[in-house]
Amino acid sequence: MRRNFAPWSDPNAKALVRFEAVTKRYAGALAVEGLNLDIFEGEFFALLGPSGCGKTTLLRMLAGFETPDEGRILLGSEDIVGTPPYRRPVNMMFQSYALFPHLTVFNNIAFGLKQDRLPKTEIAERVAEMLRLVRLDGLGGRKPHQLSGGERQRVALARSLAKRPKVLLLDEPLAALDKKLREETQFELMELQSRLGTTFVIVTHDQEEAMTVAHRMAVMNRGRVAQVGTPAQIYEQPNSRWVAEFVGDVNLIEGTLAANADGAILTDAQGRSFHAAASTSAEPGARIALAVRPEKLKLAHAPPTGEAINTIGGRVVDIGYLGDISIYKVRLESGATMKASVTNATRLAERAVGWEDQVWLSFAPEAAVLLTA
Repeated sequence: MRRNFAPWSDPNAKALVRFEAVTKRYAGALAVEGLNLDIFEGEFFALLGPSGCGKTTLLRMLAGFETPDEGRILLGSEDIVGTPPYRRPVNMMFQSYALFPHLTVFNNIAFGLKQDRLPKTEIAERVAEMLRLVRLDGLGGRKPHQLSGGERQRVALARSLAKRPKVLLLDEPLAALDKKLREETQFELMELQSRLGTTFVIVTHDQEEAMTVAHRMAVMNRGRVAQVGTPAQIYEQPNSRWVAEFVGDVNLIEGTLAANADGAILTDAQGRSFHAAASTSAEPGARIALAVRPEKLKLAHAPPTGEAINTIGGRVVDIGYLGDISIYKVRLESGATMKASVTNATRLAERAVGWEDQVWLSFAPEAAVLLTA
């Protein structure tokens, strides 16, 4: 299901959640400005951006905890702006988990069901189902302080899902977990969402987390959506310098568009030419940039032979060893620095390139992304 899931590519598909020209201000300052966004049923959608970009405000407006100053929020075909939170088929899992310390795991999960006055037998069945779902069988009688951080996170998730919402909102749900547990939980969340088919909307500032769990993601900046797409689309085809620099590491080669026939040719300030396979709508003479990810660069002691077009020399000024890869910082003659990522296929002692080595960086025209914004 996850591999083939792409309702946004169907022009006849209708969004489950739609933000239409939504604006929100706090004391006159814009938190969200004229935002339009569609989220589809069964989608795992991520809102990614720096602190203060408006992503949590957007989530809280969907939950009903904030009201937009302008615009509509549609759930299905209904505008839910005037609907109180408890009447929306939406539930939210908070970053702090917000578990009741005096209640058992069972009663924490059952809390919302009791508020809805469901029969006791149905509550017991629903809670048992949730405990199995999040793999906490046998822990229903414990209190939150008797659980690990990962277990408390699962209880909060089970409580959020117990009422079977159409949309589950997750506000930085894994922020309190250590790195290894966070990575394991990301895949568990993906599996759980796929099994349930519930629409998940997650807010995070962790790029790796967003790219791991989401079908699609919206990169936000200053209350606006900078780009929406699958993780691969946003990483491989950023639509602006800002998105390219925010999502992952990137090398930007600035220059002037020299030609634009069979692909674009950029000339930098030192007069070097760089080729991109794609063309652009910009006119010759326009200022543009080529974005090249560190892993797309080849690093060698000698300039490549044959058909390699994009080549630039420099000196290694720093090396970051990360276990599976090493990051090389190469200072060019112009004083600018480029990063190259190299897989550590051999032992550290056998590394061919070291500090202060003169090296050559090269990349294929297909690896360069043209940016005009």
